[in-house]
Amino acid sequence: MIQENNNEAWEELRQLLLEKSYQQRRVVLASGRESDFYVDCRQTTLHGRGAQLIGKLFFGRIRRSGALAVGGPTLGADPIVTAVSLTASLEGVDFPAFIVRKAEKGHGLQNKIEGMGNLSEGTPVAIVEDVVTTASSTFQAIDSAETAGLKVVKVMCLVDREEGGRENLAERGFELDALYTKSTLLAGTPAGG
Repeated sequence: MIQENNNEAWEELRQLLLEKSYQQRRVVLASGRESDFYVDCRQTTLHGRGAQLIGKLFFGRIRRSGALAVGGPTLGADPIVTAVSLTASLEGVDFPAFIVRKAEKGHGLQNKIEGMGNLSEGTPVAIVEDVVTTASSTFQAIDSAETAGLKVVKVMCLVDREEGGRENLAERGFELDALYTKSTLLAGTPAGG
């Protein structure tokens, strides 16, 4: 169990993201846009201490939303939802995780969402992401969850690139809760939460 307060955990995770995930270089993003920086969050979310800090910080915020489960689009959200569910379990809370595929599986049960057996129709859920740029994959996960009968009550990401995703989500009535924005990641000043 993490004993430090949330501000200390937030700063430690910020340092891990800068050390392991942040790169100042030209890249083409999934959205097709060019950028002069890249945040490969998986380098941090797949790190033991990173996962521990993410689980603590995400679960604290998600729990307050009334969500009873956490899910997100594969691959970026996979380690995050696992960290949140494990953190909840360590605190004695049953908080299932689920993973939204890009497309239905072509064999077996042909699931679009893995983990639905732990959820019931109408379950309030949080959709999480590692990085949000335009929020297109976030929308796909939201739409899949709602089609499956889940109620999306929170949308959260590790890093908001501040390139329109927050505004796009707001147009559909969702508020993006970002643990870090590009600005707070680089400046070290927490934004709300």
